[in-house]
Amino acid sequence: MIFNKKHTDYSSESLSAQTWQRFKRNKLAMFGLILIFIATCISILGFLITPDSTPYANDQKPELHIKKPGFKAQFLLVKKNELSHHCNWFNKMLFGEVSDFISIPIYSYAFKGFDIVIEEYTGSIPNNGSQVKYNLADVVYDVNSNFPIHNDSIKNEIEFYQLSSAKKIKISLSELQTTIAANHIKFNRYILGTDLAGRDLLSRLMIGTRISLSVGLISVIISIVIGILLGATAGYFRGKLDDLIMWLINVVWSIPTLLLVIAITLVLGKGIFQVFVAVGLTMWVDVARLIRGQILSIREKEFVEAGKALGYSNRRIILKHILPNVIGPVIVIAASNFAAAILTEAGLSFLGIGAQPPTPSWGEMINAHRGYILVDSAYLAFIPGIAIMILVLAFMLVGNGLRDALDSKSLDSKPVMGH
Repeated sequence: MIFNKKHTDYSSESLSAQTWQRFKRNKLAMFGLILIFIATCISILGFLITPDSTPYANDQKPELHIKKPGFKAQFLLVKKNELSHHCNWFNKMLFGEVSDFISIPIYSYAFKGFDIVIEEYTGSIPNNGSQVKYNLADVVYDVNSNFPIHNDSIKNEIEFYQLSSAKKIKISLSELQTTIAANHIKFNRYILGTDLAGRDLLSRLMIGTRISLSVGLISVIISIVIGILLGATAGYFRGKLDDLIMWLINVVWSIPTLLLVIAITLVLGKGIFQVFVAVGLTMWVDVARLIRGQILSIREKEFVEAGKALGYSNRRIILKHILPNVIGPVIVIAASNFAAAILTEAGLSFLGIGAQPPTPSWGEMINAHRGYILVDSAYLAFIPGIAIMILVLAFMLVGNGLRDALDSKSLDSKPVMGH
């Protein structure tokens, strides 16, 4: 007899392999996992892939105040008269890189002798910008201002002292003009436009991903460590210790989460690191209650009694025999807490007590542009809001997928024994 229907035999696979097979069949959960993977890649690569790689993506251009998505601007890059700020790729990825150039938005430019004359960009129609001229050598090189620039109009050469090399440089006028036209006149396209301060909105949105994921990750780690410690202690030892821990859990549970986070933040001070601690210290209650309930139902099982009979310490029984059997629900609640942490951080930043400017937080971006929701630039607040919604939805989809994949009723799972 020939069977056309495919059948997967899980009998020889481990519990984790079975869980992964079930999770992969959940299309929504896989979609959420892909979104989280993309957000994680953006957050890790950081300033290596952002259009604006300056620290905090905070290159402000008042002339480019609130430009529409797709806006294109022309810039003159003028070399700063200081030593280079170049750093290695790792530092740039984490913290950004200070530019060695001053980027000046321009409307037009023309070469006149040893100078370049620009019309500054104003954004008005007609532009009517001021006419400003820069020495060609000062545009391309870091010129030591202690020595005058000498222009030889007869030979069409310019002579000056470079700051970084402390050497005299002589270069032709035509070579300078070619270098400026090729390397110092740049066009930037702002895919999502610019914000209130003329900063690239896409760059700040991408770095904001790092802030949200960092808050979620650190807060979840703090909550899991505290929750497992207190929950396992209360569930395993019971008695007066259980009563004391449950009293603490009920007290913290009775306080609204946002109010408690605000109170902790005000005590610790404003800032992103304070948010990490504050959110983590309010999310351990869910984990502790879950762990306590799970351990209360497992501690009387035969394999636990066997561990006690063999003389294993309470610490070994809890860590190697009990916790592996309750780790599934912990993973599910961690995904839910991750989403809640992102929302809490966004709310705190919106209220002004979370990540402080110029740190690009999605909540702070919404707060800064909330006044434009009723005008034609509502997208300034909607875009970071949609980003929050998508990331939170991704974690909720993954959490639901993990819950279904770890459902003990649909898996022939057995207690996990330690070695």
